[in-house]
Amino acid sequence: MFCNQCEETAKGTGCTVKGVCGKEDEIAIYQDLLVYLCKGIAVRNLAAMESGRDDPDAGIFIADSLFATLTNVNFDQARFVDLIKKAITIRDALPPAGDDEPDACTWKPASEGEMLEKGKAVGLLATENEDVRSLRSTLLFGMKGIAAYYTHAEVLGKTDAEIEMFLQRGLASTLQDLAVDEMVGLVLECGEYGVKVLALLDAANTGAYGKPEITSVKTTVGSRPGILITGHDLKDLEMLLEQSRDAGVDIYTHGEMLPAHAYPAFRKYAHLVGNYGGSWPHQKEEFESFNGPVLVTTNCIVPPKDSYKERIYTTGMAGYPGVAHIPASADGSKDFSAVIAAAKASKPPQALPGSGADLITGCAHDAVLALAGTVVDAVKNGDIKKFIVMAGCDGRRKDREYYTQFAEALPQDTVILTAGCAKYRYNNLGLGDIGGIPRVLDAGQCNDCYSLVVIAQALAEAFGVGINDLPIAYNIAWYEQKACLVLLSLLSLGIKDITLGPRLPGFISPTVLDVLVKNFDLKPNTTVEDDMARMLQA
Repeated sequence: MFCNQCEETAKGTGCTVKGVCGKEDEIAIYQDLLVYLCKGIAVRNLAAMESGRDDPDAGIFIADSLFATLTNVNFDQARFVDLIKKAITIRDALPPAGDDEPDACTWKPASEGEMLEKGKAVGLLATENEDVRSLRSTLLFGMKGIAAYYTHAEVLGKTDAEIEMFLQRGLASTLQDLAVDEMVGLVLECGEYGVKVLALLDAANTGAYGKPEITSVKTTVGSRPGILITGHDLKDLEMLLEQSRDAGVDIYTHGEMLPAHAYPAFRKYAHLVGNYGGSWPHQKEEFESFNGPVLVTTNCIVPPKDSYKERIYTTGMAGYPGVAHIPASADGSKDFSAVIAAAKASKPPQALPGSGADLITGCAHDAVLALAGTVVDAVKNGDIKKFIVMAGCDGRRKDREYYTQFAEALPQDTVILTAGCAKYRYNNLGLGDIGGIPRVLDAGQCNDCYSLVVIAQALAEAFGVGINDLPIAYNIAWYEQKACLVLLSLLSLGIKDITLGPRLPGFISPTVLDVLVKNFDLKPNTTVEDDMARMLQA
């Protein structure tokens, strides 16, 4: 195997024996093969569009498949074998793209052994030129981010043919010998489609559940047994809440599901009682203490301990061998009765050390812009000197303590704009408020980084300046491929001087990094003191 798509990849260069995430080498190889076959589908489907013989469902299959290959989504080998077989069926039902079709359009396995051998041959290292490999990897990982967000929107009935088309164009391009300028253009175009998919998902979520409102969420535990829901999928939460309404159990959110409490539609469920735990790296301790069943709706599943493995349930694209999986029916509905029954037989959750303080969430663009006058006045009066965007992902590496230390050291006249699970590094520090404006404005999940862009654009308009002239600095933490897409989206909007950490992506070659530095002034983080001095300067 060779996998370098996440921030924690071994030695900062690539996992070659087993993924730091816990992914076995065979899973990584099957993922590479699935991506390769999706490229073949893309080539054939794009060609078939000219004659009207394309498969209209190919785009969503490609999105689902790319989503399955994200870090910490699916560790189940059998599920990948099934996806590979389905990919071949979809591809072969399409007409040939011509006499000179690439191998991805024609290759077929005779056995699972042949699948493994082919997967080894078509992974990232199949592209020998380092810079070409870097650009193709950046594009691919960005498209994986698009795929994840698009899948969430599609579940809620929001689709966009142009986004599906871009995923197919992007995949097909990685089988072509393109000039460097063309590849760079596609990477930046990926960022543009990132903005589009983030806007699409924002519309899907708010259309289904209302506009988030600034909300205080309890972190205490009750006396009833509970179900813990983690991941990102709000539709799964809705179905679980509805089915468990009279079951005598409580529902707790975990990780990236915390922002669900801010949506008006979920307020009617009295048994949605609070948030339990923090970000994904702490699952083993937190899931152990919860006592009840855990429903994993998307990433970020960590290989579970045997002591609680039987209490884990996956759904959607998430999966782990030996863990019960709850599929969707043809109409998209899911039966969570097994999860509810398991909860009824469980003990109530144990309080976690340090829990008890409420968490603020729901500071999405509509909620914050409702306070725009107050915010603008606070800036003009000098009460707020700087906004620091500290969005993105959390992770296990010790050097991520940098973000907690950075937040703690910020002066009292600064406000943190955040989204994603990185917030768990500082949303419980009790940083207070400035004239009623919370000093930690949590817009929500990682996809709600879109809200931070909308807020920045509105402030730029209010002050009559360019977005890069605002008193905003960007100190972004990344971990996986959705964060890669968010970064590309920010770059596509012309945002410069972003500090990225805790270390730069291993898939970015020195030459490609030089392009990013020259065009966007992208920087790695260094020390709290040095970075803060630079970000706070006028």
